Amino acid sequence: MAVHPILCFGEALIDLHADGFDDHGFAVRFVPFAGGAPANVAVAAARLGGAARFAGMLGRDRFGDFLLDSLQQANVGTDDIVRTEAANSALAFVTLDARGERSFSFYRDNSADLLFRPAHFRADTFRDVAVFHVCSNSMTDPALAGTTREGMQRAHGVGALVSFDLNLRPALWPRDIDPRPLLWPALHLADVVKLSAEEFAWLAVDGEQAALDRLWLGRTRLVVVTDGGQPLRWFHPDAEGELPCYPVEVVDSTAAGDAFVGGLLCCLAELEAGAERLDHLVTELPRLHAMLRFAAACGALTVTRQGSFAAMPRGDEVLAFMEQQA
Repeated sequence: MAVHPILCFGEALIDLHADGFDDHGFAVRFVPFAGGAPANVAVAAARLGGAARFAGMLGRDRFGDFLLDSLQQANVGTDDIVRTEAANSALAFVTLDARGERSFSFYRDNSADLLFRPAHFRADTFRDVAVFHVCSNSMTDPALAGTTREGMQRAHGVGALVSFDLNLRPALWPRDIDPRPLLWPALHLADVVKLSAEEFAWLAVDGEQAALDRLWLGRTRLVVVTDGGQPLRWFHPDAEGELPCYPVEVVDSTAAGDAFVGGLLCCLAELEAGAERLDHLVTELPRLHAMLRFAAACGALTVTRQGSFAAMPRGDEVLAFMEQQA
C-alpha cells in the first residue's frame, strides 16, 4: 500500500455506544470505543496496510490515554499528537436504531482537540506527506478552522493531495449559524471532496450543478457522493459517473464513510497522486472505478461490525469480500 504517509488532522474522541435499553427506552450502559472521523480514517488506512499518521490534540486524561493507545495499537503514527492539561478529551454518545443508523450527542465544549494551533505542527510534519485529510468537524471553532486551512495550505506547499470529508454534524455547530459560508473556504482548498447524498443535498442549496461549479472554482478535481447501499456517484469538471455498491446487512454505520475515505486515500497515496493525477484518472476510468469499488467494499465491510476503530477491515479481508461479491 501507500509508501508516503496519509496524514489525518482533527478530532479523536470517545464514542460511547448504547448497550441495552430499559423498559422506558433509556440506555442501560454505554461502551467506550475510540473514534473521531479523521482518526477513524487514519486507522482505516493503517489497517489496509497504508502508512497513516494522525495529528491533533488529546487531553492528558484517561480518555486521552485510551485514544493514544488505540491509535498506536492500530499502527497509526502518533508523533503529531499533542497532549494538554488545559482541557479534557471529547465524548460522543452514540445510539443506534434497529437499522444500525446513528444518532449523536456530543460533549465537546472546550475540549482538547479545539486547542490545536499551527505552532503545534512539527517542523517536518508535512515533509513526506502524500495525502492530508480533514473534515468539517475541525471548522466549528474559528481558531481551529484557521489551523485546518493552514494545514491544507502547507500540504499543498509540499505537493500533497488534500482531502475533505464534509461529515456534517449539525449538533457541533451553534444553532444560530449557517455552516455553509464557513465551510466553502476549506472546500476550495480540497483536491478531493467526499459527501454523503444527504450532505450533497444540504450543500447544494441552488442545485447540484451550481454546487459542483462552485467547487470547480477552487482546487477540487474529484467529488465522490456516497449513499449507503445505493450507487455512489463521482464528479470531475470534465466527466462524471455512477457505480453500484455492495449490499450488506447493516449492524452499525458509525464509521462507514471514514472506512470508505481511508480505502480511497490509500489507493491515491499508493499512486503518489498529486492534484494533476486526478485529471489523468478520469481518462483511465477502469483504474478510477477500481479505486472507488475498493473504497466501497471497505465501507460495506465496516457496517457489518460495531464500533469505529474496531470495525475497520484489513486489506486481505476487503479483497476476499470483493472476490465473494464478484
